[in-house]
Amino acid sequence: MNIHEFQAKQLFRDYKIPVPESMVVTSAEQALAAAQTLSGDTFAIKAQVHAGGRGKVGGVKIVKTAAAAAEAAGQMLGQRLITQQTTAAGLPINSVLIEQTTAIKREFYLSLIIDRHSEKLCFIASEAGGMDIEAVAAESPEKIISLFIHPAAGLQAYQCRQIAFALGLQGEQLKKLQQLMTGMMQLFLDKDASQIEINPLVESEAGDLLALDAKINFDDNACALHQDILALRDTSQEDAKENSAKQFDLNYITLEGNIGCMVNGAGLAMATMDLVKLKGGTPANFLDVGGGTTTEKVTEAFKLIVSDNNVKAVLVNIFGGIVQCDVIAKGILGALAQINTDLPVIVRLEGTHAEEGRALLHNVAPNIIPAKDLDDAAEQAVALAGGAA
Repeated sequence: MNIHEFQAKQLFRDYKIPVPESMVVTSAEQALAAAQTLSGDTFAIKAQVHAGGRGKVGGVKIVKTAAAAAEAAGQMLGQRLITQQTTAAGLPINSVLIEQTTAIKREFYLSLIIDRHSEKLCFIASEAGGMDIEAVAAESPEKIISLFIHPAAGLQAYQCRQIAFALGLQGEQLKKLQQLMTGMMQLFLDKDASQIEINPLVESEAGDLLALDAKINFDDNACALHQDILALRDTSQEDAKENSAKQFDLNYITLEGNIGCMVNGAGLAMATMDLVKLKGGTPANFLDVGGGTTTEKVTEAFKLIVSDNNVKAVLVNIFGGIVQCDVIAKGILGALAQINTDLPVIVRLEGTHAEEGRALLHNVAPNIIPAKDLDDAAEQAVALAGGAA
């Protein structure tokens, strides 16, 4: 789960991670009042969306008066921001952060993630802050510092000094960085985060360290244990179909193709998508209905697929084990009874109650097309969706 920058910075404050003074607003009038309240005479106006790269596309503006802050906020609010990390539709700007600016001496990168290979937490730091860290890693890997934290030992003072020395910090800055990294570590563990990123972490002209930006991702599987974090969720920043799928315990991810896929099992779903690509088509979604699915869930899954206007054909690939093929068939029939669609539905059923499932779908509607195997199903889906790319 992602949260907004202003929410992440409030958590930073709670854990004594220094951030600039700021206020979040939802109108131009609030922006004017916020700028008049904040100290200083220059302000950063930052669109609050769940995507990076805002500054490159007008999502961050620097202004010098409260009136200009109100004008900039008014121009952003209600618009959609398109960045390299969003779809072509972009994300809605429903709130804006008004933040006092900082006289910056240097910019750094600092993040904390889980390294599953080493089974440890890992701090990643770089003197090349404020840039795309992926590009830095590719072009100047020597600028990336990785520091692994053993879960039994925890973060040690000497490790903080290693990062500080690598970044060229000295004197009192060593203590400030240790406090900051300790706060990140405690926040990560307390709230079951999966990533905390500060880009940039800045050294001000006065020698202070400040988190100028803040990104926190949380483990979805642990959010039920943290109702305070769950309350920060902004569904307007998420895909509507994916949100609907979660209500029915369906694993659904929107993609950009035109062949809707309904499969049981994540591995089989990925294999199905691979075969569709191999045949020249493009999947419109990843959808795993799960092993213990019901007729009602299948009905909702099918409705979800056909609600995508990009879908030109539906491929149903079920290998019955725990799930029974006749349950899938009943779900498809239930969905067709509720919606009016002439989309071709290619169905491949194998395994438990496969014969019963095929019998239920036999000659029910001209757009339900049986497939003899997965290869045949993928070929028919690609052809009926408009042919290979």
